[in-house]
Amino acid sequence: MLQKLADLEEEMARTQKNKATERHVGQLKAKIAKLKSEILLGAKGPSKGPGDGFDVTRFGDTRVGLIGFPSVGKSTLLNVLTGGKSESAVAAYEFTTLTCIPGTIHYKGAKIQLLDLPGIIEGAKDGKGRGRQVIGTARTCNLILIVLDASKPLTHKRILERELEGFGIRLNKSRPNIYMVKKMKGGVSYRSMFPQAKLDEETVRAICSEYKIHNADITIRQPNCTVDDFIDIIEGNRVYMPCLYVMNKIDAITIEELDLLDRVPHYVMISAKDGWGLDDLLEMIWRYVGMVRVYTKPKGRLVDYNEPVILQGTTDSKHNVEAFVNRIHKGLLKQMRYAWVWGASVRHQPQRVGKDHVLADEDVIQIVKTT
Repeated sequence: MLQKLADLEEEMARTQKNKATERHVGQLKAKIAKLKSEILLGAKGPSKGPGDGFDVTRFGDTRVGLIGFPSVGKSTLLNVLTGGKSESAVAAYEFTTLTCIPGTIHYKGAKIQLLDLPGIIEGAKDGKGRGRQVIGTARTCNLILIVLDASKPLTHKRILERELEGFGIRLNKSRPNIYMVKKMKGGVSYRSMFPQAKLDEETVRAICSEYKIHNADITIRQPNCTVDDFIDIIEGNRVYMPCLYVMNKIDAITIEELDLLDRVPHYVMISAKDGWGLDDLLEMIWRYVGMVRVYTKPKGRLVDYNEPVILQGTTDSKHNVEAFVNRIHKGLLKQMRYAWVWGASVRHQPQRVGKDHVLADEDVIQIVKTT
């Protein structure tokens, strides 16, 4: 199977990319994606499938994973952020972390679980090293920190992105706005609400044929979708996750090299050994996960500022009153009439709001239940 995959990838590399070969390229990409899924999902037994990660109990308000090559400073970073003592942190040789080491960061009243994962090697997505366990655990995180050695960041960055992409993790991307509904008959119906430069109807039908999808309604609701976007929707097991590139060991590079790194998007520069840039890193983690603190005010009592309720997510539905109530107790929403809110999200202090009202950081809320 691996040889067949290698042959398909070689054919893909030889194929010229132009308008005339769009359909053929689409079919090749679909075959490669199907074969990769079979390789990753078809294996039986413990720690073989892509979902089999390290057995680490989820704890806290959010989970952040440290991904990187061996000896880039992940364990040192875990220790300085959590105050823990990872034995692997003090060693200067490669592959010092052999399992997943968890720690907890206490920041702005939130508990952030930080996972130091074993160093990735090239070919992890194909099962080399402990790649499947590492990336399988990474899929359970809310944010990925790719830790890079500042002296060789871009080479390692590309390799790590390729490994994570090969395991169905899409970094700093949102789900393509493509809707496909399978049906019993009627053939493949294609509709695009925007002009498409890279994905036409003929290519869509060819990809559907490769996946043996003969009856479906397909609607594309965003411009410039790609073949890969459409394949991701068909595969249906992709994870869309925010990612920060942590440039470690900046104490060992020049000012000119720092200026070059400044052009990399989604990055933060640190020196874990010297404690440089850690406050910026924590603030970026908070922002990328989309965390919001909400304080509760029971009726007739003072506001509880000691234990905020932490909401997380990058959409309004993750920060609204309904999400807050469900975080308290899922049965409470049925009893709620309305809520009083004090803070930046309302014009009047307090203001009566419903379940769809979007809360801001450090808002105060009081739930009024039916009598």
